[in-house]
Amino acid sequence: MVMTSPTTATAVNSVLRVPPASPAAAAAYFGASLAFHADVSDVASALAADGDPGFVVVDSRSTASWDQGHIPGAVHLPTTLIPEQAPRLLDPAVPVVTYCWGPGCNGATRAALALAQLGYQVKEMLGGFEYWAREGFAFATWEGGERRAADPLTAPVDDDADCGC
Repeated sequence: MVMTSPTTATAVNSVLRVPPASPAAAAAYFGASLAFHADVSDVASALAADGDPGFVVVDSRSTASWDQGHIPGAVHLPTTLIPEQAPRLLDPAVPVVTYCWGPGCNGATRAALALAQLGYQVKEMLGGFEYWAREGFAFATWEGGERRAADPLTAPVDDDADCGC
């Protein structure tokens, strides 16, 4: 494989038209990203482990959406109700992980912002409920529990497989 110089590559390559950040800037950015975001698989693993995971999961969607499916053990707290209900439902000493529908929805971001403004430590779960279900994790509905097969485009289909992330 022949490597081209950055100057040559930027002339023809839209990926490098804007050069990558310095390693120090990249480390700061990606470190900050991990402070703000949690992965669906990591949340599921922490919830499945014995003992207290050290955080509470908050579903910020409507009641109809909650009834359609939600993470078992999550607290249902629609974003619009956070200012009035969070102090009653959540311990400010316990970090919160918010989720909404999926990657095309910024409801979990709005919920995280509202909680942070109230003084809560908060992370947003990337992928939301969509990726929770697509990765094959159990969820609750108004009719009971459900679990779908893992989508091979989002997660290993073997229950014992590790994605290697």
